[in-house]
Amino acid sequence: MRSFTAPLALAADLVCVLAFVVIGKADHETGLALPAVASTAWPFLAALVLGWVVTLAWRSPVRIWPTGLFVWAVTVAGGMVSRLATGEDAPLSFVLVTSVFLAVTLLGWRAVALLVARRRQRTA
Repeated sequence: MRSFTAPLALAADLVCVLAFVVIGKADHETGLALPAVASTAWPFLAALVLGWVVTLAWRSPVRIWPTGLFVWAVTVAGGMVSRLATGEDAPLSFVLVTSVFLAVTLLGWRAVALLVARRRQRTA
């Protein structure tokens, strides 16, 4: 998928993480001011970047396996570890919701991009 560049893929991943944070903060009414969003988002954003580095995601950013799956796993695990290390809690319900939301979004946009690319190849 040559037309879908690594910077766009990284931007899509960042949007997924930020959407998770903003939706969660809005749902729990804990404030949508930039400092509040940033304090919740940074562990997951840092873990996402780590996931990109560990997987060399820029080489094949749209692939679900192994890129998407490992970026997702590092994002969730790293985000949770960072939360715990900074004194925040991570109850099981939060871990489950985080895992499912980020799996659906981080893997979902990749699946859609791959389907679109395959459809374009068939019609070309």
